[in-house]
Order: sequence, then C-alpha cells, then structure tokens
Amino acid sequence: MTTYQDQYFEGERSLFAEHDATITNTTFGPGESPLKESSNITLRDSIFKWKYPLWYSKHIKVDHSIFETMSRSGIWYTTDIAITNSTLQAPKLFRRSQQIKLDHVHFSDAQETLWSCDDVRLTDVQASGDYFGMNSSNLYLDHVNLVGNYCFDGAKNVEVHNSTFVSKDAFWNCENVTIYDSTINGEYLGWNTKHLTLINCTIESDQGLCYIDHLTMKNCKLLRTDLAFEYCSDIDADITTAIMSVKNPISGTIRAQSIGTLIQDDPKLDTSKVKIVTATPIGNGEVA
Repeated sequence: MTTYQDQYFEGERSLFAEHDATITNTTFGPGESPLKESSNITLRDSIFKWKYPLWYSKHIKVDHSIFETMSRSGIWYTTDIAITNSTLQAPKLFRRSQQIKLDHVHFSDAQETLWSCDDVRLTDVQASGDYFGMNSSNLYLDHVNLVGNYCFDGAKNVEVHNSTFVSKDAFWNCENVTIYDSTINGEYLGWNTKHLTLINCTIESDQGLCYIDHLTMKNCKLLRTDLAFEYCSDIDADITTAIMSVKNPISGTIRAQSIGTLIQDDPKLDTSKVKIVTATPIGNGEVA
C-alpha cells in the first residue's frame, strides 16, 4: 500500500493508473486526469482543482474532500465509488458509472450530473442544478433535497424516501418509480412515465401527473394542482385534499376531498372507465 500525504500534484495524468494507495491532505492542481485508470484508492481531506480526476477508476473511497468548479466531468466510466462528507462544486460529475454511494454530500452545481449511471445510492444529499439523474437506473434516495429542473428524466427503478424536489418536469419518461414521504414542487410532474407510485407525498404541480400509465397515489396531498391526470390510465389515486381540476383521465379511480372542475371533453374516451369519488359535490355539481 502506497501512502501520499501533504502532497501537491499538477500536470496531466500525475498519478495515472495508481493503485492500492491512500492519499491524504493532498491537492491536485492544474492538469487533466490525475487519477485516470486508478484502482483501490482511498482519498481523505483532499482537493481536486482540474478536469477529469477519476475516469475509468475502480474501488474508490473519498471522504471530507472537495471537487472544485474546474474538476468538471470528473467521474466517468468508474465502478464502485463512495463519497462521504464532501463538497462537490463541479457540474457533470458522474456519467456512465456504476455502484455509486454518496452520503452527506453537497452538490453546489449538479447540472447534468449522474447521467446514464447504474446502482446509485444517495443519502443526506443536497443538490442544485438542472438535468440531475437523467437516464440512470436502480437508484435509492433518502433525505435528498434537490433544486433543479428536469430531474431523473428517463430514469428506471427509482425508490425515494423523505426527500424534497423543487423541479419542473420532474420524473418524465421514467419506469418504476416509487416515492415515499416526500414533497415535490414544480410544473408538469411525471409525464410519459410508466408505473409511478406516490405514498404520503405532498405535491404542487401545474398540469402535473399527466400521460402516466399505471399511477398509484396513497394518502397524498395535491396543493394548487390543476388539469391533473390528463390521459392517465390505470389510476388508483387517494387524495386527502381538494384538486383544482381533473382533465380527461382514461381509466381508474380518483378519490379526493373535492374537485373544483372535472373536464371530460374528449369524445374518444369512455368515461365509464373512470370512477370519481369526492366528499363534496364536484364544482357544486357542475361538470365542464
């Protein structure tokens, strides 16, 4: 096992293909790909200042470290990496990587991060940036707070707990997403997704929850949500609040405290396939 401590490296590929090493209190300055093709590396209290630090790497552990703004596109084609208690300033950090574990991590610029990755576990993560998690699969999130539009577009097999998303067009084009005890705020939630389940969630979304095949909602709140469920099929929705308006659902059951307006104006749809249950009359008895 090689030990590097209190070191400074710069220049391209400064520790290329390094393996079985512990790196502590070390700064990687200007110079691309300092740890490209590395394996079995433990990093602590270290700083990356330049591009592509961990490409094609395997079995990497990072703790209490910093990826500065110019360490962009930093972790691509890498397998088995765990980052804890660290600050990540650079965009596009993860792409086409797998077996990723992030715990107590802050992304200050998460734009285009976690693209086309597999087997990802995020716990106690703060992130800000658009297009987070696109086309990734087998994700587990717990206590993740994300501010950024278009998150998890095209993702598959996603499980979320105790999280908050402030995101327009969140969870589009997804398959097999289950979200528990979370808050989602933003327009057009979940369009073109298959098998979306929301349990004990609070949602505020203009024209949210449309074009979904197999939508399940249990004990959920819909705050200021209008034109919901348009062209959704196989709905099983249990809403504990009022819904501003519902438009042209295809099939299933919607239960809510009340619905301000029910719009069923598409003659191609068979309205008998939709069951609406409310505690108070829909729109005072009016159907638009």
